[in-house]
Amino acid sequence: MSIRFTTKARRGMVAMTVAAGLALGVAGCGSGDDGGKKPQKSTSASKDDGSNPSVQEGTDDPLAELKGEDGLILTITSAQRDSGGFVTVSGEIKNDGAEAVRVPIQTRGDETEITRHGDSLGGATLVDSSNKKRYYVLRDTDGRPLATTDMPRIKPGASVPVFMQFPAPPEETAEVTFQLPTFASAPITISG
Repeated sequence: MSIRFTTKARRGMVAMTVAAGLALGVAGCGSGDDGGKKPQKSTSASKDDGSNPSVQEGTDDPLAELKGEDGLILTITSAQRDSGGFVTVSGEIKNDGAEAVRVPIQTRGDETEITRHGDSLGGATLVDSSNKKRYYVLRDTDGRPLATTDMPRIKPGASVPVFMQFPAPPEETAEVTFQLPTFASAPITISG
């Protein structure tokens, strides 16, 4: 049996991921009594040189924020292990610059099988240092990456949701390093 993911199916997967995240956020709202605790502040991108991406802990904070070229910031909000034997990394790319920009073409990687399908985040990898393995973005039967494709020009202050799917590392591996060409690298924790 072969599985073929069309653009419509990939968009549907992203929409389902966003809807699930929203549902979890609404489910955690409760009765309004916060027990006297102050709400946690959300983390915003820092204005450093990009060589030290921040890694956040906690349910409301991103797993990592990676600085890229031209004011682009990739915020990873989840890395979820699924029962099908893969990991879905989700987040958003924001334009923190003053001019509209495109995500660099280098993010698609340089493998012929992926590059022939256009712009994508197909060049992303997860590095499992403890087992000395690197995991590449999965592909469908036509060689298209199971990742966000055909991203629009991003206006200043705007962001676009993104996702990438990888083969799952062994169950005992929870921490991996996420890499995407032109962006800083960062350790992330896989949940699930």
